Amino acid sequence: MPVDVERVVRKSLKKVAQYRFHLDHAMQANRILRYLEKNQGKPAPRNMKLAESYARDVLGDAVYAPWLRVYTAFTGTFKEGWIPDNYYGSVVVPSMKGDYGKLSELKSIARIMFEGDGFPDVAYFANGLFFTDRNEFIPESEVRRTIFRATDKVVFKLDGSKQGKGVFIYDWRSFDVGAIKSLGNGVIQKFVRQHPVFDAFASTSVATLRLTTAVDDAGKISLRAAFLRLGRANETHVRSDSEVCVPVDPASGMLGRDGYLHNWSAVQAHPDSGVRFAGVQVPAFEQCVETVLAFHRNIPFVRCVGWDLSVDANGQVQILEWNGEHNDVKFSEATQGPCFSDLRWERLKPAI
Repeated sequence: MPVDVERVVRKSLKKVAQYRFHLDHAMQANRILRYLEKNQGKPAPRNMKLAESYARDVLGDAVYAPWLRVYTAFTGTFKEGWIPDNYYGSVVVPSMKGDYGKLSELKSIARIMFEGDGFPDVAYFANGLFFTDRNEFIPESEVRRTIFRATDKVVFKLDGSKQGKGVFIYDWRSFDVGAIKSLGNGVIQKFVRQHPVFDAFASTSVATLRLTTAVDDAGKISLRAAFLRLGRANETHVRSDSEVCVPVDPASGMLGRDGYLHNWSAVQAHPDSGVRFAGVQVPAFEQCVETVLAFHRNIPFVRCVGWDLSVDANGQVQILEWNGEHNDVKFSEATQGPCFSDLRWERLKPAI
């Protein structure tokens, strides 16, 4: 019987990629676990054993234990229904999103898909052409004048940009058509002048409200988690390797008492501005939630979405981007979870 060499090679490459994926997650989780154990003490062995057995017996593989151990150490107990971040990426994403989630990487089609003005997009560059947010072609000689007609600063985001990478900020003088073309396809957005509530924490970067929505098996869309991402002093935008994350009550929009640094250490105030988190209300929170729920109805086949929003100085909701693939769930699971226990994701089977 002839061997399908191409199929064997593809399968082998997939196994290697999966191994590296889980190894990377284990390394991330173990670094955080060491910090938590050093500063909070070791969690009860019984709870850690529950996390390990849940990974093996319910989720089907011990590779999912590292994030469950982190959640357990963080909260001091074990909770059934937690979704490890690598289980989410390797099992939930392929099963609940397929290739449809990848649409979020293509910045130029957001306005077409969502049919609204919630995005601060002013122009796009794709496949050698510049065009407006209304899909009108822009000659290269008119690009600068067109995009700065109603704003004095813009943000260019490459397709597939994430974690603060692939983001560039320009004003009239620094903007260069040739530079945009050399970077690749992406969206040009007006720079959001954020609400004073956010500005008080960090004024040089735009705070990002991450809202996670999901679609259940009956087609109902609901908010599952919320947290605020804040940049640091002198940074132009929020970066995943330095951000401060603050849980937000999904029901009220109130910030939690503690925020968390990259290593998950807790702080009760922004480390640069000193502004405390407790008692702060996210502006226009109800409108933020209504906006993402309405937009998710346009793409119900992407079963879970992480929305990055801000609220501008006029109180208007601005959707900065949507994340349809492996949107972060580990921080929400640790601080607010289990967020998805009623969706029965633990019963999903890994893609072969």
